[in-house]
Amino acid sequence: MNQKTLNKLEFYKITALLEEQASSMRGKQLCRKLKPMTDRSRIDTCQEQTAAAFTRIVKKGRLSFSDAFPVGESLKRLEIGGVLGSGELLRICRLLKTAGRAKSYGRHDTQEDLSDCLDTYFEQLEPLTLLTNEIERCIPGEDEISDDASSTLKSIRRNIGSINDKVHATLTNLVNGSLRTYLQDPIITMRGDRYCIPVKAEHRNHVSGMIHDQSSSGSTLFIEPMAVVKLNNDLKELYAKEQEEIQVILARLSSDVAEYIEEIHTDYKVLTDLDFIFARGAYALSINGSRPMLNTKGRIHIREGRHPLLNPKKVVPITVTLGEDFTMLIVTGPNTGGKTVSLKTVGLLTLMAQSGLHIPAKDRSEFAIFHQVYADIGDEQSIEQSLSTFSSHMTNIVSFLQSVDEKSLVLFDELGAGTDPTEGAALAIAILSHLHNRNIRTMATTHYSELKVYALTTQGVENASCEFDVESLKPTYRLLIGVPGKSNAFAISGKLGLPDYIIEDAKQHLTEQDVSFEDMLTNLERSKRTIEKEQASISAYKREIEALKTQAKQKQEKTEEQRDRILREANEKAGSILREAKELADETMKNFRKFGRENVSAADMEKERERLRKKIKETSASNALPVRRQKKSYKPEDFKLGESVRVLSLNLTGTVSSLPDSRGNLTVQMGILRSQVNISDLEIVNEPASYTSKNMKQTSKGRLKMSKSLSVRPEINLLGKTVDEAVSELDKYLDDALLSHLDTVRIVHGKGTGALRKGIHEYLRRQKHVKSYRLGEFGEGDAGVTIVELK
Repeated sequence: MNQKTLNKLEFYKITALLEEQASSMRGKQLCRKLKPMTDRSRIDTCQEQTAAAFTRIVKKGRLSFSDAFPVGESLKRLEIGGVLGSGELLRICRLLKTAGRAKSYGRHDTQEDLSDCLDTYFEQLEPLTLLTNEIERCIPGEDEISDDASSTLKSIRRNIGSINDKVHATLTNLVNGSLRTYLQDPIITMRGDRYCIPVKAEHRNHVSGMIHDQSSSGSTLFIEPMAVVKLNNDLKELYAKEQEEIQVILARLSSDVAEYIEEIHTDYKVLTDLDFIFARGAYALSINGSRPMLNTKGRIHIREGRHPLLNPKKVVPITVTLGEDFTMLIVTGPNTGGKTVSLKTVGLLTLMAQSGLHIPAKDRSEFAIFHQVYADIGDEQSIEQSLSTFSSHMTNIVSFLQSVDEKSLVLFDELGAGTDPTEGAALAIAILSHLHNRNIRTMATTHYSELKVYALTTQGVENASCEFDVESLKPTYRLLIGVPGKSNAFAISGKLGLPDYIIEDAKQHLTEQDVSFEDMLTNLERSKRTIEKEQASISAYKREIEALKTQAKQKQEKTEEQRDRILREANEKAGSILREAKELADETMKNFRKFGRENVSAADMEKERERLRKKIKETSASNALPVRRQKKSYKPEDFKLGESVRVLSLNLTGTVSSLPDSRGNLTVQMGILRSQVNISDLEIVNEPASYTSKNMKQTSKGRLKMSKSLSVRPEINLLGKTVDEAVSELDKYLDDALLSHLDTVRIVHGKGTGALRKGIHEYLRRQKHVKSYRLGEFGEGDAGVTIVELK
């Protein structure tokens, strides 16, 4: 990738921020060396790794790689049979412990956790726990060997301690006893590795022993008394044996480590690679980034993208499209209006996407893969090279015009500036025409009106502008595609206090063509704002129509369900009547046969016949349809808002939600069912509105279903919740929705990092009663909402 472009678009500031997220030396080096790639498969792999690290950080937090020390030189020494020092062994031990922590971090907590592309990295790690435990047992700290490293070392150190005690006891007796008067101070000191006492020079002959040193003045001699010479000699021998045994221990540990050179080298490489990947994931989290979509067709669609180096609380997002309906975008507008920032945002986000980094933009932002990005941005005036601003820009443009092709992205800032406006505009149009004829994706900023006209009159070239608020004299930094920017010079001057007569005089100097062009820009801007308002209204109407369609569908299904229930109850009742009739007939025949065989009196037969007649009468009475009461006729003025009424055709009660119209139609709310009914099908009742049919059995289950129908809403808001909390609430909500016979529900989860949305989609995928689900369309909540269709 072009190094000049990387500098101009400040890509190295991004890698510096990325480096701060890494904790190992090699991980930081990989961050510094990061460059945009052109291979689609490599970019996809890096983006997938970044997304996987992002998700793991959100779920489990960060993983530290600070103990992944470089151990290459130590491993090379082991390969040739060298012995490592205690510090080197301890660094290898810390590296292996980091591998163990990473291995544990990489395991999935439950079987429901989906595998990702980082699993292969974690599987390659070998913690070598036994080796780690042995090194920790023998080397508790830097330059320190434990007494328990070997039995020999433990014995030597026990003897050293014993002899030290004897030396101190002997010297203490001498210092506090017979030699007290000959000493400069009653203390025990060390000279070299020998214990001595400070003797006054004039008493040299009174103390037998070896002189090891004297003070600078010569008044004090440091003498090793003969009583401890042998003990000091023994102590020196033991110290030598201690060092020999330590070397034996280090050689043994080095030999153990040498058996796993390949595994340790792999652990180091994998850990530092993971450090680089998790640095990208952490950076994506810090900028609230999203994974970009990639294509090789030269198409760019940035959805509310932000420049990553600007304050996210102040920067205004921009939406940019390039390479689909048009291949060239010309951005106009006042100075400090955000034109250059928009240009840099497109270029920098393109470089980030091709480097495997997530971008600060909304989901489903799309980027083309360019082999080169060329940028002419900023003032490159050079006194040393005697180059003016115009000359320096043209030198830069000439350098890349020779190598630019259809797989390149070209960015111009103030093309043709720094020279005569007429010639500069003509030259700019010629350069842009050359690039446009070669179908090269180009974005340019300008002040020239000629370029605005060029964009308006050339197919495949589109105008854009950075909006400016004339009332406040401040730019809004919003990028408007399809509208060329006005100069606003007269309006701004007037607001700043320039007299009107001067402004009117200035207008006289404009040509008729210039005035017409500015008027056209004003009309275009006004029309665009009107269209945006109308589109917002249309979107609101569409949402309202969809809600009404949903309500109508629910009403129809409720009616069909009630019809099916009534038919089912009628069939059950008819079956029950037939069974009773059959039983009665069987009993009657049985009794008549019995009366025929036995001598039964007429009184008994009459009594039995009366019993059968009474039973038939009772059955007929219970199964007879109720006598329909004479329906009372009502007038429209009899109905009031909130009044309880019974819908006769549905046998349901509800409340009046709207007054009758000229045709006698009004709206009745019956639980979740809202229907338009004519007053001829209504009866005013005095009891409170009830949504339960008279034929409905009042079981606890029936009451539960009705309470759910009354309380459940067609939408649940899960914003700000963790995945576990959200899934728990969603599970209960879907149960309630099923009991309420809702077909479609709306889940609000927001966009954010995408982790909550992913967790909810994983849950929905496993639910048998979920027929389908999808992200919201434009006007439904976009990617921050999921629409679920229930079975």
